[in-house]
Amino acid sequence: MKRIVCIIFVILSLNLVAHAADDLSLVSGGKDFSVPTKILVFLTILSLIPTFVIALTSFTRIVVVLSFLRQSMSLQQVPSGQVIVALALILTFYVMWPTGQGVYTSAVKPYMAGELSPQDAMDKGFKPISKFMLKQTSEKEVLLFYKLANLPRPKIKDDIPAHVLIPAFMLSELKTAFQMGFLIYLPFLIIDLIVSSLLMSMGMLMIPPIMISLPFKLLIFVLADGWTLVVSSLVQSFH
Repeated sequence: MKRIVCIIFVILSLNLVAHAADDLSLVSGGKDFSVPTKILVFLTILSLIPTFVIALTSFTRIVVVLSFLRQSMSLQQVPSGQVIVALALILTFYVMWPTGQGVYTSAVKPYMAGELSPQDAMDKGFKPISKFMLKQTSEKEVLLFYKLANLPRPKIKDDIPAHVLIPAFMLSELKTAFQMGFLIYLPFLIIDLIVSSLLMSMGMLMIPPIMISLPFKLLIFVLADGWTLVVSSLVQSFH
């Protein structure tokens, strides 16, 4: 019964494409669409899966914080971008596991059993995701997009529409990621300042401070078990 979040999106997309073809044939007056048209619909939905992962999950916060960590240590290519994205995807899978189970239990499984229509499956499948996003989104961002859309404030959180919740969620994720990035950046910045002051006091102006501070950054990071601290802080930052 357990499926990873990406597989859930793929399964739901595949089934929606199959039923979408039937729905489109009804719209066209009973005339079935050609195979290339069905393939185009399938590829269109499939191409949106990376966007769903970025916009509806914890991926954005994780990958931004990991990028801040690499820059704060003055490491340009280590770890590589592929490694950071892979680690971010694994942590996203870990964080989104309960939400993915909720989507599968409430929407994907009943839909595959023929108990739900495509529209009902989409509505029920989005509820666990919206519940996760609401926990991470601050009220300030939600009210901002309500104001921009000229909409009245909702009475309960469940009434927040997706076109308001999704941008508010992404803005909150970026805000939280930059706050965590600043806290990560601060100790390494202090090391750079200390090394720069020592080099200036000794008259060694031609030596780049990064060349001296980098080994100390790596040493402190390893001794403090930095990867464990960063990963645990990232996971625990999600409500």
